[in-house]
Amino acid sequence: MTTNPALAIETRDLVKVFGQTRAVDGLDLVVRAGTIHGVLGPNGAGKTTAIKMLATLMRPTSGTASVLGHDVVREAAEVRRRIGLTGQTMSVDEDMTGVQNLILAGRLQGLRHASAAARAEQLMEAFDLTEVGGRLVKTFSGGQRRRIDVAASMVVTPELLFLDEPTTGLDPRSRSEVWEMIRALVRDGGTVLLTTQYLDEADHLADELTLIDHGRIVAQGTPPELKASRAAGVLDVRLRDPERRADAGALLAKAVGAAADLDSDPARLSVRVTDPDRAALALGELARAGIHVDDFTLGQPSLDTVFLALTGHSTVDASEEEEAEVRA
Repeated sequence: MTTNPALAIETRDLVKVFGQTRAVDGLDLVVRAGTIHGVLGPNGAGKTTAIKMLATLMRPTSGTASVLGHDVVREAAEVRRRIGLTGQTMSVDEDMTGVQNLILAGRLQGLRHASAAARAEQLMEAFDLTEVGGRLVKTFSGGQRRRIDVAASMVVTPELLFLDEPTTGLDPRSRSEVWEMIRALVRDGGTVLLTTQYLDEADHLADELTLIDHGRIVAQGTPPELKASRAAGVLDVRLRDPERRADAGALLAKAVGAAADLDSDPARLSVRVTDPDRAALALGELARAGIHVDDFTLGQPSLDTVFLALTGHSTVDASEEEEAEVRA
């Protein structure tokens, strides 16, 4: 593979097979250097398997992949020297303190003890962990454990950082802090490949997105481009009487020519519309039927709406590849 210095990652027809399951099925991924690239998809879509191959933790079944200009199979050692990785499972030692873990990570990556200790102190402060730094990690809360794990991958600033679902289980404040650290890494010239199921995370952070399902790419582009690719807007309606939702769904579907999507909130439903006039017509039909609407919005489709339109299901759905990824 001829490499392009402007690209941090380039794969061609990358495949990983577990038994009868193609967890990654012909992945052609391009990630520009100096960007945050999000990979969005449901559990089991192949996100973690793809990261494991790119981080040299797993050999591809077939295809090629280049990371920072180096082949992930033939030049695995050079790839490992230049990347960082935070996976879904914690990589730090629970029987050591937070500070000890970060110092150890620095020492393993070639820092002298004084430099490793200084960097550990800096990261503990940045991730709001200073007060618990002297405690064993096994006494940390879930959010604190996730933050120390992300911090450990950033002791020596990598050229490329792989973040596999980095904010799972974090409270909103902790998520915001991790987001800022990710942005800071890119401002300093790094590149981030981020996998996530959180649509707002992908929307806020990613310069470009790759949507994958069943190991295959279904769409690529910037968040605005992906939303614009689905010309339909979304009419979201909240009913006064949740028991009328089925009737409301039937009326909306008839008025706009598209099936209504039911929200987890029993009083809420939404429908895709291509014409604002049809949205007004649909609301009028509800009023004539005596179905009272407490609130409604007409806006741009969400990333989940885009994914649903492309695949027929939501990004929060699980698929059969999940078990194969867990076994890996």
